Amino acid sequence: MKKIITLISIAFLIVLSACGAPTPQKAGETASTNESKNESKSGEKSITIAGNGGVIEKTIRDVIAPKFKEETGITVNYVPGLSGEILSKVELQKSAPQIDIAIFVPTDVYRANDKGLTEKVDGSNVPNMNNVDPKFIAVEGGGAPVFGLVISPAYNTEAFEKKGLKPIESWNDLPSGQYEGRTAFVDITNDWGFNTLYALAMTNGGGTDNVEPGIEKAKELAGYSPTFYKNSTQVMPAIQQGSADVTVMGSYVIGDLALSGVPIKMVVPKEGVPIQSFSGALVKNAPNEKEALEFINYLVSKESQELISEQGFYPVVEGLELPEKFKESIGLKDTDKTYKPDFAAFAEIRAEWSDRWTKEVVPEIGKLLK
Repeated sequence: MKKIITLISIAFLIVLSACGAPTPQKAGETASTNESKNESKSGEKSITIAGNGGVIEKTIRDVIAPKFKEETGITVNYVPGLSGEILSKVELQKSAPQIDIAIFVPTDVYRANDKGLTEKVDGSNVPNMNNVDPKFIAVEGGGAPVFGLVISPAYNTEAFEKKGLKPIESWNDLPSGQYEGRTAFVDITNDWGFNTLYALAMTNGGGTDNVEPGIEKAKELAGYSPTFYKNSTQVMPAIQQGSADVTVMGSYVIGDLALSGVPIKMVVPKEGVPIQSFSGALVKNAPNEKEALEFINYLVSKESQELISEQGFYPVVEGLELPEKFKESIGLKDTDKTYKPDFAAFAEIRAEWSDRWTKEVVPEIGKLLK
């Protein structure tokens, strides 16, 4: 009798299988995973992008991706992370890439290109690159500039007026001591901090080949600072809550804070500010290269750049302007000096400068505070 029941059970399972019964869910596999597999089987195209979180993620997820899908039918999947982390991930996956487009800060565009982790992106495969302003391009062929910005000092306008503080005119004003204890600067591990050190070196006769003047000024900067923050998410509350009056930030963050009601304004010192961009790089052997190139081309179209500028980024396409709502807080005048850093040199010296910062600058934090 038991043998008969067993045979009937086996026959029943075979019939179910033939009728297309769903495969049992494997351990660790979610319903959404099964769903996405079914979507890919149905022929839906998708690409995966890895880039910064915050306003960049929000801009792509909520603003650009829906319009792109509407026009092309291609779904954009976004994986947030820091530029350096994304570079490491791309390198680990180089034998079997899972990311199609990586959004990098300029030095990481250079590093990824130098390591052979990315494919060429220029006017030959991304036609809209022919309309891009060259000053935003980090490495020729290394990627498409997408989110334009400068890294600059910024100050609390209400606090300066109330305390009768003089306007910031030079990078050397930052470590002068007049803002002691009321600063919010980031560590050199963040791009804002690295560019601050370079600006202090350049202002005092140094540069990528001579960091000594910058280190000496950075020691003063540390002395008058209560701490160095690790990232923007730590700096922003200090500015929002009014515990700091002076900082160095990416212009898009300054613009966003100002728009939210924080009395903050960008300053362009007489020595200038570094102009640059977050760039979209095509990962080598990307699983969806054709669709990825289509999206990169879409990102640097005038239509997309107009939408991106509405989020506080400088449009990288020639002929477009920053929206009026941001001009008071982060608008660049024709007389404002900007410079394009040597990102190849930055990539080579970063480890050495970071080591010196940790050993020589960080120990000076707070020593000059009264």
